[in-house]
Amino acid sequence: MKLSIGKDLQAAGKELAASIRAELTRERVLALNLIGSPGCGKTALLEAVLPQLTRTFRAVVIEGDIATARDSQRIEAVGVPCILINTAGTCHLPPRLVAGAYADLDTSDLDLIIIENVGNLVCPSTQDLGEHAKVAVLSTPEGDDKVLKYPRLFREAECVVLNKVDLAEVLSFDRKRVVEDLAQIKHDLPLFELSARTGEGLDAWIDWVRGRYVATYGGLP
Repeated sequence: MKLSIGKDLQAAGKELAASIRAELTRERVLALNLIGSPGCGKTALLEAVLPQLTRTFRAVVIEGDIATARDSQRIEAVGVPCILINTAGTCHLPPRLVAGAYADLDTSDLDLIIIENVGNLVCPSTQDLGEHAKVAVLSTPEGDDKVLKYPRLFREAECVVLNKVDLAEVLSFDRKRVVEDLAQIKHDLPLFELSARTGEGLDAWIDWVRGRYVATYGGLP
């Protein structure tokens, strides 16, 4: 009986996510789901790129955290609206909570939604939140062995952001290992090497976001 209930809940979540994605697509809104470990720099990445992205897109961030409003306050400080979801211990954002956040949005006045998921390389990769693309975020302090240790995320992702490359040398980070491991999982997966702190490499990922919108809707808003 437990297995049957689990299957029913999983099916309901997938149905809800598909409904969300269809509605966003009708409204020409692109949704991205950022997934990475605590401390990899997801919030810092958004702080760095949102001022440029909002020159093109009307954007909002859905911020997932187990507790506190600290990250959402950082997003709001750069002038971008943010909806905070505290999961109270759950290790990922579930579709039903994200659906509630979507319901509070006027999607006719938006072009881009970025979900910053709860810090975790495992659980968030199993959840479809109605996004158009998952973005895997790594950082050099985590080590260069994470790709093959957490393969599902990289199979699901449409691109990988490697943050904190300014620290790679001092940490003896093996970039080649990451590239080779990614090729084993998904040979054509784009890798963006950047530093949210210094600004190195940000433009390439911003261009990818713009290109992903164009690929979905045939042109920029």
